[in-house]
Amino acid sequence: MSDRHISQHFETLAIHAGNTADPLTGAVVPPIYQVSTYKQDGVGGLRGGYEYSRSANPTRTALEENLAALEGGRRGLAFASGLAAEDTLLRTLLSPGDHVVIPNDAYGGTFRLFAKVVTRWGVEWSVADTSDPAAVRAAITPKTKAVWVETPSNPLLGITDIAAVASVAHDAGAKLVVDNTFATPYLQQPLSLGADVVVHSLTKYMGGHSDVVGGALIVSDQGLGEELAYHQNAMGAVAGPFDSWLVLRGTKTLAVRMDRHSDNATKIADMLTRHPRVTSVLYPGLPEHPGHEVAAKQMKAFGGMVSFRVRGGEEAAVEVCNRAKVFTLGESLGGVESLIEHPGRMTHASAAGSALEVPGDLVRLSVGIENVDDLLTDLQQALG
Repeated sequence: MSDRHISQHFETLAIHAGNTADPLTGAVVPPIYQVSTYKQDGVGGLRGGYEYSRSANPTRTALEENLAALEGGRRGLAFASGLAAEDTLLRTLLSPGDHVVIPNDAYGGTFRLFAKVVTRWGVEWSVADTSDPAAVRAAITPKTKAVWVETPSNPLLGITDIAAVASVAHDAGAKLVVDNTFATPYLQQPLSLGADVVVHSLTKYMGGHSDVVGGALIVSDQGLGEELAYHQNAMGAVAGPFDSWLVLRGTKTLAVRMDRHSDNATKIADMLTRHPRVTSVLYPGLPEHPGHEVAAKQMKAFGGMVSFRVRGGEEAAVEVCNRAKVFTLGESLGGVESLIEHPGRMTHASAAGSALEVPGDLVRLSVGIENVDDLLTDLQQALG
């Protein structure tokens, strides 16, 4: 991060970091460099370090600088999807025979990557409740190279004390990876709490408009950043220039959107706690949530994701999803529009039968930025 960013507040960084005015025209928004190759000034004479857009592209560079600044990191790398970022990270950090501790609640795609792909490569993994540092310590083996955390987790909204688990991981010589997709750097900055790598699905809150797919890795160690950049180029699952431009547009409004997401979600969680058809509400902003104190310590607010369990079991939960009108039935999250889904049959179907299987009566909400009264009315009619 350059010196001009050090004293700037998050909202200012979000708008200006990486967003240098175009030197040719003065355009205040970085251009979309929809180009594959670049003219060289003689053999090996690269203009600005650009030769081929898999290796680097000016629009992607702008996004990567923006992401690094927002997370307080030294290096940001943008990928074609969140899973592409995760795959590159795992193949950079691990070799056959290594071991990873993964959380007992995580995105279904992450679990599938470990269970169906990384395992075939000879990497071992075990599951731990990452909200309990002692459980993480017990799961670590002499072969453990990484501890993987989601906080808040998907879809049960569990909270992990990042600083405490970082200490456990580092004592064992392992790196701590934190998926910060649900919180975003506006609400939580894992690198400042001891994490080694931050992972994002840029598709979600960072893009914010349900119109782009992307992923990112951000690190504070320059050497690790260079290793990841080498593998990013060697493996090639990079973010395209238009996708990079869309995410860069999204990060400009991240702060104001997250404020509204969090405010709406708080009101919805409060209503759900009082609804007779709801048996439990999973939201870290509720004082009764087991991770509330830790979340309040390491997060600015509690985010826009709310999950709840419905009286009547799985079919009742599915029916709630089907009856919603303002909440759109769909996978993904983090857009300006509110979404509702049944994790057991949708985003987390790949975890069925495993230690990460989610309850059948669970409904997950991605609370958007609509008028909260309309959202409350919709949920009340969907619940019946």
